[in-house]
Amino acid sequence: MASLWDDLDSLVNTPSSFSAPAGERGTVKPKADFDAGEDAVALRKAIEGLGTTEKTLIDILTHRSSSQRQLICAAYQEATGRTLLEDLKGDTHGDFEDLLVALITPPAVYDCHEVMRAMKGVGTKDSVLIEIFASRSNQQIQALCDVYLKETEKQLMLDLKTEVSGDFSKALLLLAEGKRDEGTTVDADKAKEDAKTLYDAGEKKWGTDESKFIDILCHRSIPQLRQTLVEYKNISGKTLQQSIEGEMSGELEELLVAIVKCVKSVPVYFAERLHESMKGAGTDESTLNRIMVSRSEIDLLDIRAEFKKLYSHSLHSAIESDLSGNHGDCVKSICGGDD
Repeated sequence: MASLWDDLDSLVNTPSSFSAPAGERGTVKPKADFDAGEDAVALRKAIEGLGTTEKTLIDILTHRSSSQRQLICAAYQEATGRTLLEDLKGDTHGDFEDLLVALITPPAVYDCHEVMRAMKGVGTKDSVLIEIFASRSNQQIQALCDVYLKETEKQLMLDLKTEVSGDFSKALLLLAEGKRDEGTTVDADKAKEDAKTLYDAGEKKWGTDESKFIDILCHRSIPQLRQTLVEYKNISGKTLQQSIEGEMSGELEELLVAIVKCVKSVPVYFAERLHESMKGAGTDESTLNRIMVSRSEIDLLDIRAEFKKLYSHSLHSAIESDLSGNHGDCVKSICGGDD
């Protein structure tokens, strides 16, 4: 398991999901001869008929791109005077309903709703906030914040401040600004300097200066951080992830480790998250749904490949043994093929 995260030599030149062109590594592609009106009619029949025809819902909603699904929603409302959202909610239930609702929700709105859900109720679900803010690009974070403002008339940053505290809060709020440097050139001297700063702030001293870790990991560009990880290993003999895990604890540790993992490989990070969501007793369906839907048009093919490498069985087979019924069928359809 560790070996994967220790192979830093090839890291600096591998492509990153943060900068990959949308759609190239997704499992869900736009349908070629797409007709929103036709799909709306088929969905209406599936919902209004005697007993919902779930297979039709799955076939249509998992084989159209997100923007095509928005056109279907508009055509459906025009034809029925009702929203597809309320009809799906009235006609399906549980995890299957949640998954279908996720599929017809635009990506930025879905991210925003997941963040709101994580902040709602007793105890903030920090792992959801960590996953979203560590893995999204600046543009995705800005879009999520715009939706939040539109729906709540409040600034997400201000509301997050009341939910989280301490160093974890500092780091999360920096990420939530969506201001990470987007430069593509690497300054090798700066990487050496940052690596030394991190080493001096952690391994080398008694007690850890968390602020240095937060500043560097939340501001530097992805290519720059990749070079810094290589330099850190050269200075310290350990990977930065090992140092963070040794020096820190709690939510801050979880967040900084997630950032380091996403800097190295977003698909590997999500492959691990998916594995975690399915292992042991009980499945974490909301995490599974969120990752499958939010990565389906970005890098789910890469996530599948990394999952197979890590666990020597396919993501498809893991889903098959873990989920059943319509929910299982729908997740498998998003997953696409078996590897």
